[in-house]
Amino acid sequence: MSNPTKVVSPTLVIIRGNSGSGKTTAAREARRRFGRGAALLEQDYLRRIILREHDSADIDPVAPAFITATARTALDLGYHVIVEGILHTQRYATVLHQLIGDHPGPAAVFYLDVSFDETVRRHLGRDEPIPVTPDEMRRWYTHRDLLDIPGETVIEETSTFEQTVTTILHASGLTTVVPQTPCPRRCPHCARKADQTTAATEVP
Repeated sequence: MSNPTKVVSPTLVIIRGNSGSGKTTAAREARRRFGRGAALLEQDYLRRIILREHDSADIDPVAPAFITATARTALDLGYHVIVEGILHTQRYATVLHQLIGDHPGPAAVFYLDVSFDETVRRHLGRDEPIPVTPDEMRRWYTHRDLLDIPGETVIEETSTFEQTVTTILHASGLTTVVPQTPCPRRCPHCARKADQTTAATEVP
């Protein structure tokens, strides 16, 4: 009698840091390298575009609950999930701790620890800088705003882009897990692409 197939819970990855720390670019590249089967949830898009809500301590924001509920839904559907954003502990610590605590699978938390001056330099060097001033960035800046979770990985500003992405992929385990969602596992288009990749790497 064969053993039933073991269901493996997907991986949750949380990438945090101040504005201009490089977290968005690193998160996008990590997801690109993983491929289909990983969902990328960007705080700015969900809060600014979907909800059109200000990130303010003067209101009781909807975004923290909305972002973590979206992450939970994607995880339940079999997606590996990367959540990215400033995600200030003042407003997000409680819901992020709960999201991690409730998730039965592996979870990895990263914090890009970049000084204020370096965040401004990186911001001004973007191909398409977002319309914020250094003064606005200073008001948002919080020094080492860690979640204080066991195993939280702090990535220093001396880490190159390549080193940062590699650290995220390896420390989270995304380099070893496989997609669990239907498209990369079952769709004919993905199967053809996988066959083509295999054929291209075979030694004649």
